[in-house]
Amino acid sequence: MNAATTLRDFLLTGMHGGQWRSADRLPTERALSEQFGLSRGSVRKVLQELRDMGLISQTVGSGTYVTEQAPGLLASMASDDPLRHTSPAELMEARLALEPAILEMVVGNATPADFRQMEECCARAEAAGTLEEFEHWDGRLHEVIAQAAHNSFVASVFRLMNQVRSQTEWGALKRRSVTPERRAHYQGEHRQLVRALQARDLDLARSVATEHLVRVRRNMLNY
Repeated sequence: MNAATTLRDFLLTGMHGGQWRSADRLPTERALSEQFGLSRGSVRKVLQELRDMGLISQTVGSGTYVTEQAPGLLASMASDDPLRHTSPAELMEARLALEPAILEMVVGNATPADFRQMEECCARAEAAGTLEEFEHWDGRLHEVIAQAAHNSFVASVFRLMNQVRSQTEWGALKRRSVTPERRAHYQGEHRQLVRALQARDLDLARSVATEHLVRVRRNMLNY
């Protein structure tokens, strides 16, 4: 998933989950550009797409606002989306089955550029000032790792999993379960996983990934 798609999903999820309601003003183009590492032109293209969908309106000198019809439009979109019916427990079950399994491809195919992206995700997560921002870069790291397998089918599956992570139910569970101590532990496990992949140590990478996912499941779902 590129940064523009990530921004689009971030805005749609925020509107669908009630972070921004009808008549609320969205963050400025400048703020979105800085948060997602996009040019102002790329941010404008995403906003234009949402405006064309009838979800936002823009007023010169005032800002970008959620339209009155946005809740109904979003509800219609969600009703046809099977991902909306995937529970956090189902997602964790899939992650435990799939994420350790793809690491052999990652170890064999990852490039220096892939590793730089992984390092950037770790650094952005560690610097995040909010849980929402941390969760964004947490999810992005796992997606970048999947992309490093250089297999288009695997990348598509992980894009779908990140879409499920963006749902309100997942976010609510994550907010309730993540303490500062747990977040620090997750960050340390992310660094361990990236180091193992850089060393092409498949056994260690699988062990770290599995332990991390089991910990997340236990903290979120209590089993």
